Amino acid sequence: MNNPISKLITTVLVCLIAAARAGAETTVFVNVNIVPMNTDEVVAQQSLVVIDGRIAQLGHVDAVPVPKGARVVDGTDRYLMPGLAEMHAHVTSTDPAQIDRLASLFVANGITTIRGMLGQARHLELRDKLASGEIFGPRLTTSGPSFSGRSVSGVADVVQKVHEQKAAGYDFIKIHPGLSLDEFQALATTANKIGMSFAGHVPAAAGVQVALQYRMTTIDHLDGYFAALLPPESPGSGGYGGFFDVLLADQIDIDRVAEIVAATKQAGTWNVPTEVLVEQLIDDTPVSELKSRPEMRYVSAATVKDWVAQKEAQRNDRDFSPETAARGIELRRRLIRELYRAGAGLLLGSDAPQTFNVPGFSTHRELQALVAAGLTPYAALRTGTVEVARFLGSNGGIVAVGKDADLVLLDANPLTDIRNSRRIHGVMLRGVWYPAAVLDEKLERYAVQDGR
Repeated sequence: MNNPISKLITTVLVCLIAAARAGAETTVFVNVNIVPMNTDEVVAQQSLVVIDGRIAQLGHVDAVPVPKGARVVDGTDRYLMPGLAEMHAHVTSTDPAQIDRLASLFVANGITTIRGMLGQARHLELRDKLASGEIFGPRLTTSGPSFSGRSVSGVADVVQKVHEQKAAGYDFIKIHPGLSLDEFQALATTANKIGMSFAGHVPAAAGVQVALQYRMTTIDHLDGYFAALLPPESPGSGGYGGFFDVLLADQIDIDRVAEIVAATKQAGTWNVPTEVLVEQLIDDTPVSELKSRPEMRYVSAATVKDWVAQKEAQRNDRDFSPETAARGIELRRRLIRELYRAGAGLLLGSDAPQTFNVPGFSTHRELQALVAAGLTPYAALRTGTVEVARFLGSNGGIVAVGKDADLVLLDANPLTDIRNSRRIHGVMLRGVWYPAAVLDEKLERYAVQDGR
């Protein structure tokens, strides 16, 4: 940070953030390939004009003039697509330095929207400051403090807390394990009545079928699906289920998959599979490979050590079966594929930060997991763009005139190879352009020497 180039980049960054607050910058992407995401076709040789945070003009490079004084970004041989969303994220601290670290990890990876799955009162102010550009970072949708067997005590308490979170202005309710059937039903009934979304884990006392009956907004991690697919005579969760019951895979009744998928579609419930979280915890990837990933340089050695211990504990459990784990991964992938084919909503989310999931980086690994499950790169990318905008009712998700200018410029086509989603040339956040060099400099501030 003491060399002239670093100082220059830092100065540029300060100026860019100031421009974000002013909200009056005009930027033109010239001669760029557009990946609009409302179609799987790339539109070549386009110019796109952004004014005051929105896409103001889009057309062939020869037909769109460059406004005087505009910032020009050369898009030649590059691909411009909507910013991605991480729909199962955790804002683990409200300390300004930690917020900037988290924001830098997300934005440098093209993540322009996150859904915070474990909220607190200070997240409401943070949400507003992120939206206005006062604080650098992605747009935030936040839950309140979660409802669990430890945080609530009875039906009356649940009803009161649902009303309190609605009045406070939280975007949705997060459910953690432990609610009784009566408590879940009271939560769902009250939330549906007052127009409050509820999402997260499916209480074991309720099960997926009840969650769907009450139109749970999102089910995360495919939680409860394996238990719902057990035959009636199975001991189910009375045995060793492992992480999200994936080790019940050898007991699953495959013929019931179509039924539960159809019920999910009928209920209008969305799923956030967080597939990469599950797979990398139970698959046969060596911990030496996981802890040597490039993104681990942004994680402390102590955290990496904890993550390694979690995987080793899972794999070393006396009842763990590598064959059953592999079968569980295969079945989860089938569920994802069948949910997609049935038209049941899927949203992109990896659960970050969490075991081996470094914010931002893990979202791209989740995209690869979705493709491995059978989705095309286009379909996988839609779960983090078009479908997110539809779910949230936001003004983004596609590249079109009038849409919010949350954009990612890539050096290669992500529709031909999903790994190209990582090849980020720069990110536009609420109409402000951040070249990769600036974002990389921000990341370097949070690199740790002992992370691996």
